[in-house]
Formats: sequence, C-alpha cells, structure tokens
Amino acid sequence: MSERIERVNGVDLCIETFGDPADPAVLLVMGAAASMLYWDAEFCARLAAAGRCVLRYDHRDTGRSTSTPTGAPDYVLRDLVADAAGLVERLGPGPAHVVGMSMGSAIGQLLALDHPDRVRTLTLMSGTPGGPGHDAPDLPPMSAALAAMFTGEQAEPDWSDRDAVVEYHLAGERAYTGSLPFDEQGWRALAGRTFDRTADSAASFTNHFVLDAGEPWRHRLARITAPTLVLHGTDDPFLPPGHGEALAAEIPGARLVPVPGAGHEPPPRSRWDVVLPAIVEHTRP
Repeated sequence: MSERIERVNGVDLCIETFGDPADPAVLLVMGAAASMLYWDAEFCARLAAAGRCVLRYDHRDTGRSTSTPTGAPDYVLRDLVADAAGLVERLGPGPAHVVGMSMGSAIGQLLALDHPDRVRTLTLMSGTPGGPGHDAPDLPPMSAALAAMFTGEQAEPDWSDRDAVVEYHLAGERAYTGSLPFDEQGWRALAGRTFDRTADSAASFTNHFVLDAGEPWRHRLARITAPTLVLHGTDDPFLPPGHGEALAAEIPGARLVPVPGAGHEPPPRSRWDVVLPAIVEHTRP
C-alpha cells in the first residue's frame, strides 16, 4: 500500500491501491474538496480483506494530484468523470465496482450513463438525483443551520498557516455531521495530514465548488443499467434523506440502505457495520 502518481486523462493523479489485483476492482470516488484520505485506510483494508482490489485517489486540486489556480479550475465536472473512467482502465480489464460519495456520487452517475462499459456495479453515498448546481425544488432543502452557515460571511484562513487551516477544516466538517458524536480527534488528525500533502489548500477548498456541472442529467437516470446501491445518512443536513430516496426510486432496481444517524460525511466508523457489509454484498462476484 503506497501512493504513486499516474498520468491519467492528461493530468497527474495520486492513487493508492489495497488488496490483490486479481480480485474484483472497486474504485472509490470521494466528494468535493476531499482527497483520498477521506476514504479511511482501514476502511479500504477491510474491503480488500473481503476479496476486493480497492483503489482510492486524489481528485484534481486535492492531495498530491494536479493543482490549478484558486477560483479558476481549467476543467469541468465531466473531466473528473473522465479521470474516473481512466482509472478504471488502470485497474485492469473489464468494468469496476464504483463507489461514489457526494460529488463522487454525481461522478458515479455520469460514469454509469456515459461509460456504462466501465461500471460493473454502482454504489452512491450521500448523493442526489443529478448533481451539483442543478435545481431540484421537489427535494428537501438543506437544514436551516447549514443554510445559515452558507449565507453568513466566513473569513478564510491564512492558507499558509497549518493550524488555521486545520481549524477551518474542522468547522466545515462539524457542520455536515449528523446526530452521531463528532470525532474531533479523528477529524483534526485528518485535517493535518490533508494540509501536509496538499499542494494548494486554497485551491483545494475552492475549485470544486465553482466547477461547471454541465447539462443536467437527472432525466437520464432511468437509463442506468448497472446494479445500484444507495447509502444515505438518516441525518444528512446537506442532502436530507429525501434525496437518497429519490435517487433510489429513479434508478431502475436500485436498493436504498439508510445509515442511522449519519450526516453528509464519509462513512463514520461507528456505522461501518452497516456500510461495509452492504458494499461487500453488492459487489459480490
């Protein structure tokens, strides 16, 4: 298990694999502004121990992957989809099991729609039908507390100050937590490691939120043919459970598994007993 840089889709992406390359491939796709570290290494190792070859990676503008100027990314959402498609090729012949969280869920949906030959199964976590930047007035809005945070003025930290960036990171993650206890120690450690391996923290916290999402695709979800599992926190303040319910309803044959108490966050360790068995069962050969 060691990180390495791969040239994919014309850019440098940092990747890490777990498990036997001969096992069924699982591509983990994280959300906006989140590096591959958000997929906990032990979580990846447990998937690998269940007989899967797991790949996690840094999106552009996160971790050790290619960085672009703050506020002016030279790519769009579909380019991140192409990155994921290229990584599936690196995992070996045939399609991969794709697991996407939040923005990664949007990438997974587009991957299944536009590159169906690359997707064996699809797991969508903390997602919504369609993707970021597209209006969905029929779906429940984010919580009032989170909306107030977005509308209020938030001072940016000194991006060169490790401690300041860590505190900024913690404040953001705390706001997305559900009803489970916030693991401050764990998040603080992750925020520090994230800062240490990120080329440009300002770009990392900014660029995915100004990406051009392109044409809406919610109306195309019924065309997804990959077997689909939807995992959604019951206390998600950003995309309340109605988003996961709609996503499961609009993809033929999709199965919804609620994650009790979870918010809009990577799988909380206390809920791995729900999330890991569901993914292992869904990706069973």
